[in-house]
Amino acid sequence: MTTLITGGTVVSATGRTQADVLVDGETIAAVLSPGSTLLGHDLAGSVDRVVDASGKYVIPGGIDAHTHMELPFGGTAASDTFETGTRAAAWGGTTTIVDFAVQRAGERVQDGLAAWHAKAAGQCAVDYSFHQIIGGVDADSLAAMDSLVDEGITSFKLFMAYPGVFYSDDAQILRAMQKSADLGLLTMMHAENGPAIDVLVEQLLAQGKTDPYYHGVARAWQMEAEATHRAIMLGNLTGAPLYVVHVSAKQAVEQLAIARDRGQNVFGETCPQYLYLSLEEHLGAPGFDGAKYVCSTPLRSRAEGHQDHMWQGLRTNDLQMVSTDHCPFCMKGQKELGVGDFSKIPNGIGSVEHRMDLMYQGVVTGEISLERWVEITSTTPARMFGMYGRKGVIAPGADADVVVYDPQGHTSIGLDKTHHMNLDHSAWEGFEIDGHVDVVLSRGSVLVDEAGYHGRPGHGQFVKRGLSQYLI
Repeated sequence: MTTLITGGTVVSATGRTQADVLVDGETIAAVLSPGSTLLGHDLAGSVDRVVDASGKYVIPGGIDAHTHMELPFGGTAASDTFETGTRAAAWGGTTTIVDFAVQRAGERVQDGLAAWHAKAAGQCAVDYSFHQIIGGVDADSLAAMDSLVDEGITSFKLFMAYPGVFYSDDAQILRAMQKSADLGLLTMMHAENGPAIDVLVEQLLAQGKTDPYYHGVARAWQMEAEATHRAIMLGNLTGAPLYVVHVSAKQAVEQLAIARDRGQNVFGETCPQYLYLSLEEHLGAPGFDGAKYVCSTPLRSRAEGHQDHMWQGLRTNDLQMVSTDHCPFCMKGQKELGVGDFSKIPNGIGSVEHRMDLMYQGVVTGEISLERWVEITSTTPARMFGMYGRKGVIAPGADADVVVYDPQGHTSIGLDKTHHMNLDHSAWEGFEIDGHVDVVLSRGSVLVDEAGYHGRPGHGQFVKRGLSQYLI
């Protein structure tokens, strides 16, 4: 099928222009001057479908490079399956996700990757790929990393948090970084001082401080800043490029900025929750409601200015992109496991459906530019994780992952409004967005338009990724 998206403003990371976009099958065939003809004939009359984007933005589909569909955690599992989670992503203008295959201590990396392929195959509405979690760094897992590039897995994740679950000590991190530097893999890091956090958790619970609010107290900003610095130093020693996930503390951003200023190849990701939500208002909500907002790293104090500093980091490129860390858990039967003990609340917030809208609201309020919106939600993720050219850009030969976004539209977020995630609550209840996702194409197929949802499980394909463009 051929599609012409006409009358819109095509926005890239570097500018905007009035242009029509011609889609042929699954790829973009041409980006044309408005009203272009084909062999002297009206182009609009020569295609199978015309999408009128007049007065709207035409942008590359969003790439959420940090999701956790069906992740086992805390005695339960993330409530979104690959089917439900990617359907919600499509509704929100995200056309590619990168999830995390899991290997734990004593398990084989190959088995973990195969398990995640089995979960996702035939289920996804949008395209997908995987990072590899190395939760047990030993001789076998280090040897298994040799095969990851051939599998199209060019990034892996380590944890400085969660002792007994995913935790790696400094010696293990050093060995894994040495290996990644040799192979050209990108090291992703959950940077929190897990053993110290466990001490604080034990002390708080002993004092009877059991409410969700104390999740944020136990995971103090010092725990994140110290671990970020330590990861940077290990990266400096080994020469391994470093990507720190879900940065929430302004002091951690400062560590990244210092390292980047001295020339080290380090990067930082933040998430919508660290831009909009706070320790006081959300984790500190009355009763047990704060459990909705338990995630790690935790929400930070608005009084201390962490949220403003995250926006600043995005403007100055001290932070390079925004993902969601989408890891949803329902209140009933999941989050309520932590009633009377905040340490038993499954960690995670559901946001995959709302990231594009929430970041566009930053354009409306003047926090970021229109071009930066596209850059941090699509173009940089594609470049960072080896998909650029196929993803993250509207250009001939690229996959026809295209979103038509209406700046004059409006989106009300809430459980009984725009909500398609498999959750019994919304962390974004009541948020109002001055914009609207109108049309979503994934590899040329319309997934969402004014008539509703047209996607299906199995449309999404696995994306074998190349090396990061940010490796040196």
